[in-house]
Amino acid sequence: MIKYIPELTDVVLEEIPDRVTLALEIPNCQGSCPGCHSSFLKLDIGKELTPDEADRLIDDNFGINCLLLLGEGNDPEALLSLAAHVRERFPRLELALYSGRQEVEPEIYAAFDFVKVGPYVEALGPLNEPTTNQRLYYHGNDITSRFWHKGLEASSQNR
Repeated sequence: MIKYIPELTDVVLEEIPDRVTLALEIPNCQGSCPGCHSSFLKLDIGKELTPDEADRLIDDNFGINCLLLLGEGNDPEALLSLAAHVRERFPRLELALYSGRQEVEPEIYAAFDFVKVGPYVEALGPLNEPTTNQRLYYHGNDITSRFWHKGLEASSQNR
């Protein structure tokens, strides 16, 4: 069973490049990242994310073009089943997964358009830092550098 935290569900623009994304926080995180900003996600909390619930969330958020699961939970079979359901029911919707693992199975890459891998390492920074160990892949291509806003620091100093 996959759960999500309804109170933290939101439409976001910054998590997946060029996408209007419905982001769902997934509890039962199996990671142990020092400095984690969401340590409560290790708990078994939230509401079951059934196929019907996923359909309702997507239908209720007109204009989204991506569904992001922020975490994998603790049931890989249910995760892949949910992804397959959403893919079949909403073929134009892209699917994204933020995993804290260093490596994920080929089935994960096949089920999701976007896959973020790598545990958070505070000393290396988040995805928007060029020093990060984390990577975001789009259909197998590393697009992490899309988060590195080259030149913005210099242009803001000139104001």
